[in-house]
Amino acid sequence: MEKQTDLLEILDHIDPAQLNYQDWVNVGMGLKEAGFTASDWDSWSQRDSQRYHGGECFRKWDGFHGSIKPVTAGTIVQLAKDQGWRPERSECGGHELDWDSVIGTKDYLTIIDKNWVEGKEVIEPESWDHVAQLVKYLETLFEASENVGYVTGTYEMKDDKTGEIVNKPTKGNCDRTAGQLIELLSICDGDIGAVIGDYKPEVGAWIRFNPLDGKGVKNENVTDFRFSLVESDEMEIDKQNAIIRELELPVACLVHSGKKSLHAIVRIDADTYEEYRKRVDYLYNVCAKNGLKVDTQNRNPSRLSRMPGVMRNGQKQFLVDTNIGKESWKEWQEWIEGINDDLPEPESMASVWDNLPELAPQLIYNVLRQGHKMLLAGPSKAGKSFLLIELGIAIAEGRKWMGWQCAQGKILYINLELDRASCLHRFKDVYQSTGWQPKNVDNIDIWNLRGKGLPMDKLTPKLIRRAARKNYIAIILDPIYKVITGDENSADQMAAFCNQFDKVCTDLGTAMIYCHHHSKGSQGNKRSVDRSSGSGVFARDPDAIMDLIELDLTDSLLKQEENKAVALVCKDWLNKHVEHWDNEISQDDMCSENAMQVACKKLLRDETHQAMQKDIEATRRAVKQRSAWRIDGTLREFPKFEPVNLWFDYPTHRVDDIGSLKDVDAEGAAPPWKQGAEKRRSNAKKKQEANKETFENAVASCNFGEPPTVKNLVEAMDAKDRTVRDWIAKYGYKVDKNNGGIVVKMEEN
Repeated sequence: MEKQTDLLEILDHIDPAQLNYQDWVNVGMGLKEAGFTASDWDSWSQRDSQRYHGGECFRKWDGFHGSIKPVTAGTIVQLAKDQGWRPERSECGGHELDWDSVIGTKDYLTIIDKNWVEGKEVIEPESWDHVAQLVKYLETLFEASENVGYVTGTYEMKDDKTGEIVNKPTKGNCDRTAGQLIELLSICDGDIGAVIGDYKPEVGAWIRFNPLDGKGVKNENVTDFRFSLVESDEMEIDKQNAIIRELELPVACLVHSGKKSLHAIVRIDADTYEEYRKRVDYLYNVCAKNGLKVDTQNRNPSRLSRMPGVMRNGQKQFLVDTNIGKESWKEWQEWIEGINDDLPEPESMASVWDNLPELAPQLIYNVLRQGHKMLLAGPSKAGKSFLLIELGIAIAEGRKWMGWQCAQGKILYINLELDRASCLHRFKDVYQSTGWQPKNVDNIDIWNLRGKGLPMDKLTPKLIRRAARKNYIAIILDPIYKVITGDENSADQMAAFCNQFDKVCTDLGTAMIYCHHHSKGSQGNKRSVDRSSGSGVFARDPDAIMDLIELDLTDSLLKQEENKAVALVCKDWLNKHVEHWDNEISQDDMCSENAMQVACKKLLRDETHQAMQKDIEATRRAVKQRSAWRIDGTLREFPKFEPVNLWFDYPTHRVDDIGSLKDVDAEGAAPPWKQGAEKRRSNAKKKQEANKETFENAVASCNFGEPPTVKNLVEAMDAKDRTVRDWIAKYGYKVDKNNGGIVVKMEEN
């Protein structure tokens, strides 16, 4: 496992956007040869957002069957080197290992994701008591009777790497005890040089952190293997500080080097040199696993560290803190070993029977609690994004959403699909369409990530970091296909993906609400829990599933809706322009388009009536574009609710309160015999309308524009006399025997 983890770390140094197609394929082959999964290749490939295509890695993966000369992990290493990566010594291989070598660690030692770490600032003091700094350092690390090694002198030599002339510390002194130094410092009147010797201010001074025997400064002269040095100069000071503290390292003294690193003097408390070596190995492994790349040349117990209380090239070498983290090596190691066992202990039901914990507050009443997860699933064109925006606004304003009351609070809407302007306009459009005043619009935060999306495992720490202090009660992510990692049909990969939502909910105490699409094909005859595309994990992981399915609207129902909508338009115009108009119209007529049209023509002025007709035409078009949907649900915390029927009038949904959709079948849900009957009725209606059009055209044109006789129609239509006479009666005509037997409309006589 360690070998695999190292290769993935190397892969992180390769930018897929800088590779050509063949090199990208070679990475996939190399990963498969090394025993990795297609998901690893896919996750890395997603960093090239311009060329990434979902599912492509998994399709190609199955075609990698190996060869006599397979592409190996060495190809990946070389590609990383080509992009500037350089391995550390322990990763190079091909050399003899000695006690200074890092020999790997176990994954359980990883307790910090460096991507999550926020830096903890280290501020250089403007004024300081430099003597007191050194005294405190000595008092913290040494007994009064112990000899201390320190260096103020330097010599010049050429740096092998840079070729520059640098100052190196000399052997220094070790003939005085901590007690003697502290006593002299207390009476030196601020002149440290008078006690330890003058040092070069441009170079600084050093001190050894373990006590010596006074005879030399080598490892064999160390009398107590008490401390080790942790130093890293490969990241910012504030991040070094944060990781040291988050790792709870048992630091006795934390010293700023006066340049680009902190020197942490860590308690080792080893009884022997061998034990010291093992513990330092362990310490450095933990640091490396958690993103703190330690300078491994500092392993020796006689190593020099930076002395606090002196200057270095215009910067202070100062004591940042003392006695932080765990109190001892033993306590720290036990904490490290146990930190990843974050499972709760079993508890006795009897112990909580009379004092049960309170349930999480309800976010959507009788549907979802705060801190839980909800999936909104449906096909395309269902307006899922609008439905989520409506939900976000309902929570922000503390109003109802599709009939369910929502708790009021702050929400974050993560937009992965729309450009920024379109997303912002949608929110305003929904507000205006619902008629709600934006009294609490400041409760809505929008995170626009189109073109910047990351896999969910990479997005999660960034999301938690940004949302940690915002007190969101809901986070809405739209849509999840943009952040899915792995194959959506793989149960184990999707379980790992969904676990990221748990992480967000647990760390932030917020609800996570997201949407997903249906699988292909008819959904009406499926259960709501089985309609989402991909693994069944999608349907079994959330605490609530709200599933949308389209309803089959009949022509007659749409005509009824058009009639009601036009009647409402007429009512609105009468309300605006005619006082007490309702005294002249019955309640039944108010629901009739024809009756209301007649009333408007009678009561409105001509120009007003003409303006109203434009409004009516727009309403008719809107009704024809309307779709109908049914929300079915599967709930973990609450009883199942009755399906809710909705109209989708772009851009908002509204509940069918009057029951127009109650008996309408979901698309594909009707039994075959019923679908056949509906089709036959529809075909018959279309045929009847075509016959009527044919007959009326014949009446209008077969006798040169003059009213025709039955004989004229029979000849023009090439039909039987009986058929023509049936159509005359059926389509509202009659034979006027008093005028030569011509065919005329009923109302014309």
